[in-house]
Amino acid sequence: MKFPFPLFLLALAGCASSPMPEAPAPQDPMTPAQRVAAIHAAAGDDDRELAVQPLRDPQVEDLRERAQQARVAGDAAAAGDALNQALLLVPEDPAVLQERAEVAILQGDYARADTLAQRAFQLGSQVGPLCRMHWETVRQVRQHALAVQAPLPARHTPEDAAQHTARAATMQAAIADAESRRDACTVPVIERM
Repeated sequence: MKFPFPLFLLALAGCASSPMPEAPAPQDPMTPAQRVAAIHAAAGDDDRELAVQPLRDPQVEDLRERAQQARVAGDAAAAGDALNQALLLVPEDPAVLQERAEVAILQGDYARADTLAQRAFQLGSQVGPLCRMHWETVRQVRQHALAVQAPLPARHTPEDAAQHTARAATMQAAIADAESRRDACTVPVIERM
């Protein structure tokens, strides 16, 4: 018996297995705003700790204030623009770099946030609240990366599983490193008589 060619193809198509649906992309359990709140919490509120605040150019302060107002209004783009202008005036100010890193997180630009926070740490004080904020920013970026790591596909080889496990372990170690660097920013408070 001879099958017409189109019917033959149709019969073959029915035998083919349907493709497996792709797993949904992993979602970060924390919002960018929650991550920024965690960064602020890491600064602490011990008023006995020394925190050096440099004198600032009034124009830079105006831009920082405009950025803060934009953040409160939920306009991360306007906040980023204002802080970018401030960084043109003071490109090595750790506080402005830190604020821009936080806005980068709000914009979903985690790589930029990491770069800005580490640059701020290099330029700033190696202790105190701002130092803790720099390293908490790095920690939050790394936690985000772990949270959105692609899951292991349903059909995987033992090598795939080993690589996936190794990547997760590397990320966990990087998070622990950022935590220890953050904690190293705290110095014992000297009690005054």
